[in-house]
Amino acid sequence: MAVLSLFRRYSQQAFNQTSRAAMSSPTLTLNDGNTIPWLGFGTGTALYGKDAENAVRTAIDNGVIHLDGAQVYRNEESLGAAIAASGKPRSSLYITTKLEKVPAGQTVHDTLVVSLKKLQVDYVDLFLIHFPINHEQPLSTLWKQVEDVQKEGLARSIGVSNFRVKDFEAILPEATVIPAVNQIEYHPYVFKADQPVIEYMKAKNILPTSFGGLSPIVRFKGGPVDPVLTSIAERLSKTVGKTVTEGQVLQLWLKTKGIPAITTTSKAERIHEYLAVQSLPNLTAEDVAAIEEAGSTVHHRQFAKFFDD
Repeated sequence: MAVLSLFRRYSQQAFNQTSRAAMSSPTLTLNDGNTIPWLGFGTGTALYGKDAENAVRTAIDNGVIHLDGAQVYRNEESLGAAIAASGKPRSSLYITTKLEKVPAGQTVHDTLVVSLKKLQVDYVDLFLIHFPINHEQPLSTLWKQVEDVQKEGLARSIGVSNFRVKDFEAILPEATVIPAVNQIEYHPYVFKADQPVIEYMKAKNILPTSFGGLSPIVRFKGGPVDPVLTSIAERLSKTVGKTVTEGQVLQLWLKTKGIPAITTTSKAERIHEYLAVQSLPNLTAEDVAAIEEAGSTVHHRQFAKFFDD
């Protein structure tokens, strides 16, 4: 009962502290004053190493403006081709890419310039250090170079991905710019394990963004979260008079917590489903607590397994 009470108390606090503006708006404000669209289309996972042009065009044509790429995905050229072919003004799109590593004899600036050429843009809205491991230079030195590309205007906002508390502690003492975001695997089955870094980021005003948010229904089907999602989806379906899916409930969980969701699909109907989340009723504090209590009974991390070390 003590554990149950703790989860309910935390979830009630999180629910109360999330602004109504953040939950109803398609964007959230970062610590640098820039905004980030809540829903992002990712070109990793299913599109890793593949031509992403058609999938990205489908996303853009159906209303998605937040496009999340990375050097390690090996498809920045096709992301750039989709951006160019869309005919959308650069200012109407939000584009992210991520640093894989800095080759010998090069700088972060050099790698980002290559990415910008592939993306066919002059700047990215968000530039992240993709992983805190396997770099030949200290993270603090790397972060200083990331700060430099922001000063040059090549990136509007800068941040990190897959960073743990100890990784932040390696860069923040010497940082002049606090990372705007930390993109991490975040869903109910890593909720408990991710809490230390989530609390740390909250104290530093660093926004968590989520990838792999649909993992409970895509990668770990049959787990304890399933019946909770189904029950909430059935109730919301009756409330709005149309089908609400378990995937939409997971995205509502992220939205209620003020965490942008990065996801992907090749189907227009799935894009419509993701975008429709904005018009659905918010989850109750009890819904949030139930999802987190069920998710915290097991642990499943699909990506960046080092995160649990």
